[in-house]
Amino acid sequence: MIEQILDVKNKSLGRAASEAAAVLRGKNRPDFAPNRIPDIRLIIENIDKIKITGDKLKQKKYIRHSTYPGSLRVDKLEDIIKGKGIKYVFEKAVSGMLPKNKLKKEAIKRLIIK
Repeated sequence: MIEQILDVKNKSLGRAASEAAAVLRGKNRPDFAPNRIPDIRLIIENIDKIKITGDKLKQKKYIRHSTYPGSLRVDKLEDIIKGKGIKYVFEKAVSGMLPKNKLKKEAIKRLIIK
């Protein structure tokens, strides 16, 4: 298994997540195939020095619903970072950028955040 390191120091959250998603899919390789995941382990470094620009800490919201009446939960990005950490937010951003199929779970397992 090939290990690839991605340094996200002073990169914005979205740009770093889209770059990580492209590497996990193998779009940077000449033998790219959309039905396969490459044999890559992606290591993310300096996740605590990632940039979140503007007022996104207070304005960006994550919405979840359990399908029961009255169970809508809205959390601000600031509260999620305090509770679960920036690693969770980055993993959720990368997960949202991967295709919604059976390969998504396998790709996320190959993402290592330090």
